[in-house]
Amino acid sequence: MVFVTRENQTAWPIPESLQEIEHYMKQRVGLGVSFDFGVRKLKILRKDVHFYWITGLCDTQFIIETVEELVRINDHEKLSADLFKIVENRLVNQSVSPIKTLDEMVTQVLSGLIVVVVEGADTAFAVDVRSYPGRSPQEPDTEKVVRGSRDGFVENIVINTALTRRRIRDERLRFEILKVGERSRTDIAIGYINDIADPDLVNILRKELKSIKIDGIPMADKTIEEFILKQGFNPYPLVRYTERADVAAAHLLEGHVVIYVDTSPSVIIAPTTYFHHVQHAEEFREAPIMGTFMRWSRFLGIITSIILLPLWLLFVLEPSLLPDKLSFIGPNEQTNIPIVVQILLADFGLEFLKIAAIHTPTPLSTAMGLIAAVLIGQIAIEVGLFVSEVILYVAIAGIGSFTTPSYELSVANKMGRMTLVILVAIFHTPGFVIGSTLLFIHLVTTRALNTPYFWPFLPFEPKGFLQIIFRRAVPGSILRPSIVHPRNRYRQPPKGE
Repeated sequence: MVFVTRENQTAWPIPESLQEIEHYMKQRVGLGVSFDFGVRKLKILRKDVHFYWITGLCDTQFIIETVEELVRINDHEKLSADLFKIVENRLVNQSVSPIKTLDEMVTQVLSGLIVVVVEGADTAFAVDVRSYPGRSPQEPDTEKVVRGSRDGFVENIVINTALTRRRIRDERLRFEILKVGERSRTDIAIGYINDIADPDLVNILRKELKSIKIDGIPMADKTIEEFILKQGFNPYPLVRYTERADVAAAHLLEGHVVIYVDTSPSVIIAPTTYFHHVQHAEEFREAPIMGTFMRWSRFLGIITSIILLPLWLLFVLEPSLLPDKLSFIGPNEQTNIPIVVQILLADFGLEFLKIAAIHTPTPLSTAMGLIAAVLIGQIAIEVGLFVSEVILYVAIAGIGSFTTPSYELSVANKMGRMTLVILVAIFHTPGFVIGSTLLFIHLVTTRALNTPYFWPFLPFEPKGFLQIIFRRAVPGSILRPSIVHPRNRYRQPPKGE
């Protein structure tokens, strides 16, 4: 079986006969079969002029105005005039580009543009009148803030780049567009600031995207991530996703590269470290001291979500490790079900609730929560399935998971927590020590696009470490993070200049 790509297809030039073009469209695109493939045939100065478009991807009003403008040619032009030049001048649109091949013509039509072909000409015109169906910008559900902008990315790549342009009005901001997918031909834009971003990183991402050979990417940015990173079985996210335009703009100004994928309301930020995933826009909308407090609270929640359950299980299995003053920690009741089994059941129960909440219609989600909390939880304790301490600590660990801004990181941390629980249940203290050490070594040795995942902790960089621990005021943030290798390190003039 041979995988046919557009590179190994013959680039047929546009024929001067419109009947040949129409036959090609019938054979290649399904003209006359697909109801949404439109064609409009005009007779202007005794020559044929055809329009091709996809219904639903174009603004109908622009098509009508263009047709009206061309129909008026009969009343004002002479028969001896060059119809091709007349049509070119009458296409009243801000974006009109010539097309030389049939393959490019098909691609432009399927991308939502209208294509105008003139009898006797070997060049067609692509007119950008795209009007993709979609929603208007609104605040993302997963990145809400108390104060701040309420406009988030949507499924339209043009709107998403425009939201970024609105925040960075710099002539050095670049959006390189390319198409991925032999059948889907999905638009992908690489966003970066030319004099800040590392050109080697931009070249690597550009090369990786151009090397993707697949029929389509209906899962959009996630598919792109898997091709770029080849992550394998590593659960920890190596790139950051965001649906907030201000977050994307802030990372662009730091020197990161942002990948926009059409049909996706989130963008990919690269490169990123572990600590990029634990920052939230709310920290930068408050005073530095308040932002630092929120950051420390979030760090505490993340650490709790990983360590609390394995550590408590260790104290249950080996009570001698507890000081006398903390001897009250542990189950005060005995059940026939081992504690480790109770912890895993309760932890998986929380996962069931989270999945059910995603699939449950909003009006029913409140009722589902009441059933889970009041009926299932209380009855499970009364019948002896769980002891109350298990429910308490599993709930605290679950709340700690929800404090993680990155959904992908919270799931990875939960997998690490369950692994530690199993190791502690089998090996007790050695299991906890060895498991925690292996988890730490895994994070330290992980690299995302040649970037140390645990920077600035390891390799240690004092200035970067302080910026992670403390939310510094913007006037004090003079340098950009060195981890992205920015071409221009200064965010603002150094003191004294």
